[in-house]
Amino acid sequence: MTFKKEQYHREIQPYVWMLKGMSKLLFNKKGMKILNRVGKLTQSKKIKNIHNEEIYISSSHGGAPIRMRIFKPLDESENLPAMLYLHGGGLVMGTPEGFLPVIENYIKTKPCIIVAPDYRKAFDQPYPAAFNDCYDTLLWMHDNIDKLGGIKDKLIVAGHSAGGGLAAAVTLKAMETQDVKIAFQIPVYPMLDDRQNTPSAVNNDAPIWNSRTNEIGWSAYLSDLVKKDAEIPAYAAAARTVNFSILPPTISFVGDLEPFRDETIAYIENLKKAGLAVEFRLFEGCFHAFDMMLPQLEISKEAWAFLLEAYRKYVDTYVYMN
Repeated sequence: MTFKKEQYHREIQPYVWMLKGMSKLLFNKKGMKILNRVGKLTQSKKIKNIHNEEIYISSSHGGAPIRMRIFKPLDESENLPAMLYLHGGGLVMGTPEGFLPVIENYIKTKPCIIVAPDYRKAFDQPYPAAFNDCYDTLLWMHDNIDKLGGIKDKLIVAGHSAGGGLAAAVTLKAMETQDVKIAFQIPVYPMLDDRQNTPSAVNNDAPIWNSRTNEIGWSAYLSDLVKKDAEIPAYAAAARTVNFSILPPTISFVGDLEPFRDETIAYIENLKKAGLAVEFRLFEGCFHAFDMMLPQLEISKEAWAFLLEAYRKYVDTYVYMN
């Protein structure tokens, strides 16, 4: 899908060429590695007026210790909802610190505890490294919920982009194994389908994340499986989920000009067919991560308002009332 300037939302149109220029670093592995190194400079960055903590936990799969950030309100006396938050970056880039505005907005909208792992990236360690780090973090949260001050057996799993795809995969395993009870999940414009064969994923030239960048991310993440000619499991690409009926209530949104549009809609429709509660919006004329790249726009504020109101509603319904 190639897009003319007129197809973008009217508020986004003045920024299209600037964003496409910024995206050029994402068009090759070398550029992505540069961006990843730059992102690491923000490690240990803090959110003001919120409890910030950095710890390392052991990997149960022989990996390096997992660095994670813990965020929660100051001076809370009651147990709070606990969220596993998984950052984006195409499975090859990113840190929790790059998504501090998301974390801060969740905590300020409805006080909660957020644990965000700096999972391994696919250029260095392909699947299942990132998935294992995220799942180990979820298990750690479950085992340490009292120490965290969280509400037991009602964890939330959330993430943006690649983190959204990981959130869907982690949630699937938790629901299949019953290792951890998940109250609801929030995979926002998630990276779900390694096949990249839907109309929105083919020849997509939108800024920030498109067909070219998508191929780089998936190729790196699944490289070991491809070498072995192994079947791609749903824990690697959650679009391959078969049994949607076991999944929890879900919140998501996606832009209609981005490569993840069709796979997100298909995932949501499968959840609905299984009879599950869903809050979903499709934002017309919007590219991947528009809400984070251009937060000052009214369309981005609308997306944030939708997400946070749905989150508030789901916490009240599925954490406090259930």
